[in-house]
Amino acid sequence: MEILYLTIATSSVLMLLFYTWKVLNWAWFRPKRLEKCLRQQGFKGNSYKLIYGDLKEMLNMTQEAKTKPINLDDDIKPRLIPFFLQTIKKYGNESFFWFGPTPTIFVTEPELIKEVMTKNYLYQKSRSPNPLTRLLAQGVVTYEADKWTKHRKIINPAFHLDKLKVFYQLH
Repeated sequence: MEILYLTIATSSVLMLLFYTWKVLNWAWFRPKRLEKCLRQQGFKGNSYKLIYGDLKEMLNMTQEAKTKPINLDDDIKPRLIPFFLQTIKKYGNESFFWFGPTPTIFVTEPELIKEVMTKNYLYQKSRSPNPLTRLLAQGVVTYEADKWTKHRKIINPAFHLDKLKVFYQLH
């Protein structure tokens, strides 16, 4: 009987340690590694704050911006996205912020964005384990590789300025 209790206790401790490690990795170690990598690549941004990241500051700035009056001819960006504008102003066009424990990167250079979007084979979407999802959510979101690239080109001409210029010359 003692061996059974010892086995249960050992299993419980191991399970507790395993899940503690998973939570610590999700909430602290992984975000700090990502922050270090982003800084090594030349990106700037706020230091990671445990679990909530920049969400609290983002919400406070948005609520504060909504309290200020706005005229019809005013620029709406400071009212809608004040945190993003402040981050870009403070850290530059290639910067990052924390959406919880996940960093989000600002890239505003069109050529760099085009390069990232054309290398879609590097960023494959994860497959949904539920087959019903594929049946219910058909569309660009579920397309892969060449089919995704083709439809992205159709939907978003911003990455194909030559086609956009031809369109404007015709009209």
